[in-house]
Amino acid sequence: MAELLPISVSNLTNRIPFSSFRPTISFQSFNTTPNCSINATNISRRLGLGFIALMASSVTATPVELANALDLKLIAPEQSLDEAESGIRSHAEALLQVRSLIESEAWKEAQKRLRSSSPLLKQDLYTIIEYKPPAERPALRKLYSVLFNNVTRMDYAARDKDVEGVWKCYNNIAIAISDILSRI
Repeated sequence: MAELLPISVSNLTNRIPFSSFRPTISFQSFNTTPNCSINATNISRRLGLGFIALMASSVTATPVELANALDLKLIAPEQSLDEAESGIRSHAEALLQVRSLIESEAWKEAQKRLRSSSPLLKQDLYTIIEYKPPAERPALRKLYSVLFNNVTRMDYAARDKDVEGVWKCYNNIAIAISDILSRI
């Protein structure tokens, strides 16, 4: 069994070399020494990389198209209640038009149509809920949640070509939309 020695200052100073020079960290890609002066003019690496990334993004800023992703933006800041109410029925009908694609089992097209129509409905519905009185919001939020959870499930079911799951989600979506439109 090893014997334990008490720690004393003399033991530490003999084993750990202390000196007054600044430590230098050397890697293959860079050498750096810490700058401890009060008026340091060096820019930190994180700030410098952030600035470079900002400049690179502004130089290469081009509109990026989503690759058929399920884009569920919440609210358009400039959208008014009147705009949301006027567009909600047409967006709900566009979402329900996925039925013809489901019947023909055109899964990729159904997913594309689902992904393009649901964000617009989501924006309109969220805007309307925010303008409703606080007492009416919880019930609408629950229907909102049911609707878009089923949209997501239907997207996954269409990807997996699960006919039964797609129809179950479609029926839940149709019921949720009719409930929402009757309350608005």
